[in-house]
This record gives sequence, C-alpha cells and structure tokens, in this order.
Amino acid sequence: MSHHTKGPRKSLPTGIAKVLKRVHTSLEVILLCVRWYVAYSLSLRDLEETMAERGIAVDHSTVPRWVIKLLQLFEKTFRRHLRPVGNSWRMDEIYILVKGRWTHLDRAVDKSGRTIDFLLRARRDTAAARHFLEKAIAQNGVPQTVTVDKNRANLAALQAINAERETLIKIRQNKYLNNLVKQDHRSIKRRVRPMLGFQTFRCARIILGGIETMRMIRKGQMATPKRSNPSAAEQFCSLVA
Repeated sequence: MSHHTKGPRKSLPTGIAKVLKRVHTSLEVILLCVRWYVAYSLSLRDLEETMAERGIAVDHSTVPRWVIKLLQLFEKTFRRHLRPVGNSWRMDEIYILVKGRWTHLDRAVDKSGRTIDFLLRARRDTAAARHFLEKAIAQNGVPQTVTVDKNRANLAALQAINAERETLIKIRQNKYLNNLVKQDHRSIKRRVRPMLGFQTFRCARIILGGIETMRMIRKGQMATPKRSNPSAAEQFCSLVA
C-alpha cells in the first residue's frame, strides 16, 4: 500500500493546499501523525516507531513541520464551530517551559468543565491577565462570575475590566472552587511532559493550541451536524474542510 500522493491535491481548501505544497506524504498519514501528536503522550521518536509498526515510514524530524503548518489553521477553523459555554468561569494558569524559561498558559473552564479559552504569555502580570480575559470574552461573551485563586494579577485584571462596565462581573477568590480548572490542567501537563520543553514561543503557542483543540473536541465542544455522531478523530480530521 502506498502512502504517497500523486499529482496535486485538487479538493483541498486553499490554506491547507498551500501549507502542504511539495509535501508528498498522503494527507491521511499527515493527519494521523498530527492528531496522535497532540492527543497522546508520545515523543516524536515514539510516533516514528508507532507509524513504522503500521508499515508507514515517517521521519520523526518531519512531524514538527506538519504540526506547525496545520495546527494554526485547524485551531482557527475549530473556533468557528465551538458550542456555547456557561457563564460561570474558573480561571488559573500552568507553567510551560520555553527555551529554558518558564512561561504561563492561562486557562479557563466553565462549571461543567468545558474549556472557555487559553493563552500562552511570557509574563505573569495584570496586563497579560487582562488580555487573556478580553480574548475569552470576545469569543464567549461576558461571564456572570469568574472564580480565581490568590493570583493578584488575575484579580487586578478582573477589577480593571469591571471598572469600565455597568454590569459587574462577580469575582470570587476561592481555592476549593478552582479545583475544577486545576484538575483539567492535568491532561495538558500529561501531553506536554514528553516534549521536554519548547524551543520557541511561537511553536509552543501553536502546539498548545492544537493540544487544547483536541481536548475540547474530546469534551464534545465542537458543533456537529444533527443526528451525526462523529468520533473525536473524525471531528479533528473534518477541520481540513
């Protein structure tokens, strides 16, 4: 069985076709590699060996190029198909190693555990926290309540947003209530661990976006046609369309 394409990919959208120009591996194999990379705790060497067991030759050094090229397009497409989230948010962050330095991945989930938004930032300050909140509000609307822990930057950012609003967002500082988002961090940390840090901020941002996208698909956050029940793999691959 050949896993290489012949001739141009006529049916692909312009954006996808452009990034896969001069790539001779079949789209099916590329999508499998990219999906497994963001979905499972595999190193690039693990991925190469796993594909080899299926009779598919994929060099581990090639996969990151596919990942970087496709994931940013996929995340953009995915955001157009998001189901609505609740208006009670839990906000927290995790540390991500980029080029030997710790950066911060801001994350928020609603009280049902659905991911609201995420943003990688270099600093842990009020301006960065506010940027994250404004991004989340632009995507999902204004929440009624936001729960944070004792992080002063998050509290200050919420207070600054409230200072410009007539209807105030209720702010709660409660470590116990924030356990929901802290538990949700585990799946992201589990996937990032085998990667042993990122080499550039841009790569970290794109790959983390792909990991979060796959996580949201698994949570059932992607709107799909009525009476259809596509698997997480099918939903991920549909982002090519």
